[in-house]
Amino acid sequence: MEKAKDHRVSIATAFVALYVGAGGIAKLLGVPYVHSSFPKLGLPVWFGYFIGVCEVVGSIGLLMPPLSALAAVGIGIIMVGATYYHATFTPIFQAAPAFILTILCGYIFLKRRADILKFS
Repeated sequence: MEKAKDHRVSIATAFVALYVGAGGIAKLLGVPYVHSSFPKLGLPVWFGYFIGVCEVVGSIGLLMPPLSALAAVGIGIIMVGATYYHATFTPIFQAAPAFILTILCGYIFLKRRADILKFS
């Protein structure tokens, strides 16, 4: 039973890391669509690049067990912002992916919190 639990958290971690990491890379490459939300929120252009860096670094951190829980918190905060943006400025169904990622980040944090900063 314990092995199945590890399997589920590994799948959730890989999914979040891939999805958020891809979004972060798109922001760093300056893809216009992924940067369109920041001006609508009254944020400067550079903030999109900052979030892109945070998403890429957070995705890498998710894959490192001692950093996984902390990375999940950071990505979860970003996804709360993304959920807010989509719920406010786009059709509500577009908020679903960010909301699901927020829930998965909470799950990863709960399952990996015992490993925080335990390098060995």
